[in-house]
Amino acid sequence: MCDGEKMVQKIGILGAMREEITPILELFGVDFEEIPLGGNVFHKGVYRNKEIIVAYSKIGKVHSTLTTTSMILAFGVQKVLFSGVAGSLNKDLKINDLLVAIQLVQHDVDLSAFNHPLGFIPESAIFIETSESLNALAKKVANEQHIALKEGVIASGDQFVHSKERKEFLVSEFKASAVEMEGASVAFVCQKFGVPCCVLRSISDNADEEANMSFDAFLEKSAQTSAKFLKSMVDKL
Repeated sequence: MCDGEKMVQKIGILGAMREEITPILELFGVDFEEIPLGGNVFHKGVYRNKEIIVAYSKIGKVHSTLTTTSMILAFGVQKVLFSGVAGSLNKDLKINDLLVAIQLVQHDVDLSAFNHPLGFIPESAIFIETSESLNALAKKVANEQHIALKEGVIASGDQFVHSKERKEFLVSEFKASAVEMEGASVAFVCQKFGVPCCVLRSISDNADEEANMSFDAFLEKSAQTSAKFLKSMVDKL
C-alpha cells in the first residue's frame, strides 16, 4: 500500500429476512454485485470508499451463524452490523422503537440437567458482549437525530415468542428487553473471530398472543426504521 493510501473498510451488514435487507440495499443506492455462497446470496458494493457486504441469513441461529462466518472468512469484513426487528419484552419499548444490544443470550439453551444455569454452554458464557465502540456510535447517531435509542439485553432463540408466560420468563431469567431469533449467534461468531459487532433492532410486536398479527403488520415499517438508522451509522464509520 502506498504512503498516504487509506485501507478500504469492509463492513458486513446482516438481516434475517429479505424484508430486512431490501430497504438497506435501496438506501445505499449503489450497484451491488450478487455473489452466491453457502446457499446464500451476498450483495457486494462500494459506498463512500467503504466495501459493503449485505446479506439476509434466513431465520434462526444456525442460518445466522453460517452467514456471519461466511462474511468474516470469505469476504474479510472488519465490522458486522445486524439490522432487523424484534419483539418487545419491556413495557417501555413500543412498536417501531429502536434498541441496541449491549449483551445477548441464547434463551433456549437448557443444560440444567447437568446443574448448569439456563443459557450457559460449557467453555462459553451466558451473555455475549457486543462492541462498545459501535454501540457508542449508535448512541451518538441517535443523539444527533433526536432518536430515543434504548439499550439492553436481547434474547435469541429458535422459536417465535408469542405468549405472556414466555415473556415473563425471559425478563425474570435474563433481564431481557427484547426477543428475536438470530442476534446472539451473530454476536457469538463475531466475538470468537475478534470482529466488532452491533445488533440493532426495531420493535415489530409485543411478543404476546397477538405477536404474529402485529409482526406481519409492522414488519416493513420497523425494518425500514432499523435500516435508516444503520445507514447513518455506516456514514460515520
